[in-house]
Amino acid sequence: MPHRHRQRKKYPEFRSRQGELVVVAGELFDYAAETSRDPINIDHFWITIRAGRPGLLRIALSTFSRINAHAGFDPRVRVGIVASTWTKLPAAGVFESRGLDYAEIESKNVVTYAEYERPLLEKLLVKKIRRCVFIEAWGEFYARDHLGIHQVHSRRASCGVSLDYQGRDGAIRFYFRDDSTAEMLLFKYCGQV
Repeated sequence: MPHRHRQRKKYPEFRSRQGELVVVAGELFDYAAETSRDPINIDHFWITIRAGRPGLLRIALSTFSRINAHAGFDPRVRVGIVASTWTKLPAAGVFESRGLDYAEIESKNVVTYAEYERPLLEKLLVKKIRRCVFIEAWGEFYARDHLGIHQVHSRRASCGVSLDYQGRDGAIRFYFRDDSTAEMLLFKYCGQV
């Protein structure tokens, strides 16, 4: 019980922002793939950034759909990449988001999605991380024993989830210094169009 009480007191200025759609930005601090004795329980990859005044913030990326796996559907994550260029990096921090909609992004870009088994998706993320100088991500804010965002994927109905949210999608963008390019990764599950 004392542990729960301690968690409630941590980050009190951010508690009211739980569930808020945000965009976060900052330099890479650390990253790690989830581990477990049972591979079916591994479904996250965590990237920690230095997000300005709030300090360290975790971006929780889904790398496998346990819901789809348990329901007999394809558990792989589909990834689409939207390339761009940049001249100035965004400010570091946590900012309110008006929402992100994959349909809007796809209407302006040709996006091809490829299915990734969890280990290959982890390798793809590590490759991007090792090359990037800055990270920006969209998702739903949370404050627990650390600050972070999750729901960094399409929120439309899928094979295993009937809830359908429009304009609440999440994504991550990696900025590369060597050629001033950036890549936004869009994540979809089985059944999301």
